[in-house]
Amino acid sequence: MSEKATVLAVDDEVHILELIEYNLCQNGFHALTAESGEEALKIIKDKKVDMVLLDLMMEGMDGLEVLKHIRQEEDTKDLPVIILTAKGEEINKVLGLELGADDYMSKPFGVHELIARIKAVLRRTTRKGQAETDNQKIKVEDMTIDRRTREVTIGDQVIHLPLKEFELLYLLAKNRGQVFSRDQLLDTIWGYDYYGETRTVDVHIRNLRKKIEIDDTKPDYIKTVRGVGYKFN
Repeated sequence: MSEKATVLAVDDEVHILELIEYNLCQNGFHALTAESGEEALKIIKDKKVDMVLLDLMMEGMDGLEVLKHIRQEEDTKDLPVIILTAKGEEINKVLGLELGADDYMSKPFGVHELIARIKAVLRRTTRKGQAETDNQKIKVEDMTIDRRTREVTIGDQVIHLPLKEFELLYLLAKNRGQVFSRDQLLDTIWGYDYYGETRTVDVHIRNLRKKIEIDDTKPDYIKTVRGVGYKFN
């Protein structure tokens, strides 16, 4: 990176913030820290931030509330966010992904893996910014997917999707009929080889179906290919 990316770490445990800050600086990032959700939102408003590492379980305004604010604001709706959860917080992890988090890490986490994921998500963001030439519209029956404006229209209804959900839909629709495994989708959309859980994809697909399908339990657009993955019908 020619210019250091700025990563904001948000956690109410000071020792974790210090660990993250030290390793971010050691790996060529500019680090900012916040010990509360309110402080984090103020920093995001006042300073240039390229990514947020966001702990979900905090006193006062928790991470889920912070994430909602980030995704609701026009200036920050595409800001990359990696959520940090304690082991066993399955519900919060799923809620975070449904609210538009780009990735998650479970505590205790390995520093090397955290840095690798930060770099991968930032690469994806950079590639998206460079992909403006691929601004075609895809039309499937009554659905129009506009990559330039990142809008999905079904009939007269305009549907606004978080970045990762839009990218998933665009990829599947652009390759209509092609079956993608969960690992392929993780590698293409999230930008790295994901070891272990593939729940990230399933959560995003489920949330996407709720928004574009008439009946998300009997989807017409995004089909599950049992034992393999997903395809756009």
